[in-house]
Amino acid sequence: MQTTGQASPETGPPVAGPRSFLLAEVDRVGNGSQSAPQLFLMTPLARGISGVFVWTALLLTCHQIFLHLRSYTVPLEQRYIIRLLLIVPVYAFDSWLSLLLLGGYPYYVYFDSVRDCYEAFVIYSFLSLCFQYLGGESAIMAEIRGKPIRSSCLYGTCCLRDWSYSIGFLRFCKQATLQFCIIKPIMALTTIVLQAFGRYHDGDFNVRSGYLYVTLVYNASVSLALYALFLFYFATRELLQPFEPVLKFVTIKAVIFLSFWQGVLLALLERCGAFPEAQTVDGSTVGAGTLAAGYQNFLLCIEMLFAAVALRHAFTCQVYAEKNSPAPPAPMQSISSGLREAVSPQDIVQDAVHNFSPTYQQYTQQATHESPAPGQAGPPSPGTHPGGSGGGRRSRNVEKRMLIPSEDL
Repeated sequence: MQTTGQASPETGPPVAGPRSFLLAEVDRVGNGSQSAPQLFLMTPLARGISGVFVWTALLLTCHQIFLHLRSYTVPLEQRYIIRLLLIVPVYAFDSWLSLLLLGGYPYYVYFDSVRDCYEAFVIYSFLSLCFQYLGGESAIMAEIRGKPIRSSCLYGTCCLRDWSYSIGFLRFCKQATLQFCIIKPIMALTTIVLQAFGRYHDGDFNVRSGYLYVTLVYNASVSLALYALFLFYFATRELLQPFEPVLKFVTIKAVIFLSFWQGVLLALLERCGAFPEAQTVDGSTVGAGTLAAGYQNFLLCIEMLFAAVALRHAFTCQVYAEKNSPAPPAPMQSISSGLREAVSPQDIVQDAVHNFSPTYQQYTQQATHESPAPGQAGPPSPGTHPGGSGGGRRSRNVEKRMLIPSEDL
């Protein structure tokens, strides 16, 4: 006598029953697990490791930002430094959230768009910081104007033979970084729209997929912005020498440029089948591009700790604290005021209007001077604390000087 649900050579297929259905489901899940193992990135071990690195990086960076705000003696420089330091919390926390939400639906696309937009903010802030180090466009032009551009294949100036430095050179450097601040948010919005219509998949280089075109436009834009930084450093490296720009430049460039190419490489590896097919906890197969993005976010969580250590050495606050040594640390109200100023994008908008304006050729911007707060005596000083005594709003007077006639551009 045969038990229900069991087969014999004489009776053929088994009769469907509760026990046979349960065995079939277990067998199906087991076979699926053998062909596509559970994704490591979704295990508690992977999330725990990434979380330890992320929160350590956050603590290091937030402590350094607090030290800068407590000794906010040169706000025109330190606001850009704080923006550069914030790249670690933005990258680390964004990547960790994307890793925690890794699954069937690509939530990481929205988080990565925020992270990518901050890249443009960082590139602009780094160039502006270098301008502030050197005293503004007028001071820079006084040093390099008329000097021939040395041909160098390493710095990409081999095609600029017989050219000399002019105000147009500085304008190109500013415009090349500002265009990335404009294009990157547009590409991020385009990615979100394409994702909503199912036209965007990471690692899909098909001509009918939006990933190919977004990657090409983004790569061209960020390469132009970083090339402008290279040109500016090549022209002013001797002037920037007292500020130790090499570690600063290499750290910022590595975080932005290498992380981008790391993501592209992982997408190509997934496209070539280098990663085995994996499953989420619920047994569903990971979608196209999600696996590469997951590994990218996991690696960024690890790498941001090393970036935090490098940035801590590159942008130390010791020199600013020494200027404030006789005075007590800034109160919490001044610290919050300095933080709001640092994260405000208002200067980017003003600088974009200035550099893309047709009247730019007649003027160059000098270093910004700040009038003292109410109750303070003495001439305006760039090092005035934003929340100085009296708590009055600072008024900034931007002096402009005609350096060259418009026909020289």
